[in-house]
Amino acid sequence: MAVFATLLIVDDEKNTREGLQTFLEGLGYDVITAAGGEEAWAIFQKERPDLVLCDVRMPGMDGVTLLEKIRAHHSRAAVILLTAYGTVEDAVKAMKKGAYYYLTKPVNLEELEFLINKALASRTLEEENLELKEALFKEKFEQGRLLAESEKMKDILKTVDQIASSGATVLIEGESGTGKELIAHRIHEQSARNQKPFVAVHCAALTESLLASELFGHEKGAFTGASERKVGRFERAHGGTLFLDEVGEISLETQVKLLRVLQEREFERVGGAKTIRVDVRLICATNKNLLDEVRAGRFREDLYYRLNVIYLKVPPLRERRSDIPPLAQSFLTLRQTQRKKNRLLSTRSTRSPEKLRMAR
Repeated sequence: MAVFATLLIVDDEKNTREGLQTFLEGLGYDVITAAGGEEAWAIFQKERPDLVLCDVRMPGMDGVTLLEKIRAHHSRAAVILLTAYGTVEDAVKAMKKGAYYYLTKPVNLEELEFLINKALASRTLEEENLELKEALFKEKFEQGRLLAESEKMKDILKTVDQIASSGATVLIEGESGTGKELIAHRIHEQSARNQKPFVAVHCAALTESLLASELFGHEKGAFTGASERKVGRFERAHGGTLFLDEVGEISLETQVKLLRVLQEREFERVGGAKTIRVDVRLICATNKNLLDEVRAGRFREDLYYRLNVIYLKVPPLRERRSDIPPLAQSFLTLRQTQRKKNRLLSTRSTRSPEKLRMAR
């Protein structure tokens, strides 16, 4: 039987590990085993299995801690927890931490088989949807095109192509939904940095403390909950482009730190003393008039002029109605493709254990 997924079984009880391994290998899965959380984490980082089946109570790193580490670094990883001491409260906590499901021992093998199939189908659907979105996004940039038929947008895209290679900081203003992030992507793709990362940060979605950690990273123990070092978005974007969406929402304190990075090209992680130098092109977007924010004292004037090296104003869709038909057609095509894939995967994932056995 052909191998179609890799599973990692984590349990300190040898008999449980070997019994589950025999059963799952009989279903055609490629199975790896680990006797504890530390060993499992090392294996996970190296092998990136499709699904982890993990006991909760183990010496050293327990199953919930392993779950948190996996989800923190690989948010789409599927994890099913097993325990001989399960309660409803435990199950709810596990699901909130990102577990796909929570099973009590002794494990019902038919139920386990069914859940693994559903978890893998769900993961496949999520990955295919991401691939579809990426493909659609890529299509928008083919042959210098961003689904723009209006003269206003054509003029903006012509300017974008002219400035892309300059490396200068860009400020994009426009109402929500006007395509500011798409334009930022286009600038990156047309620049000499296009082989390096494009990293986006949506500033309005984060508190001041979280935003500082996201931008600059933090050291282990920098604050409550900082259990390990985190690399910030500036470091991740080194050599490439960092896109700050809704930059007008950041606090005055964070504005000072951002100004320093623009001036010196260096910073320290939160709670750290080591100075880190980066080479990043900054593109910022806002749905506010930043000059008005400067006059109101909510945005630093010196930072405004650092950001406003190249200025782009994106008109709302109501001012470029000829762009509506191609956008509508693009959304319809995307929706039709998603429906086809959803129907196919739904058929696979909703089969009962009895039908799964018959299919084999």
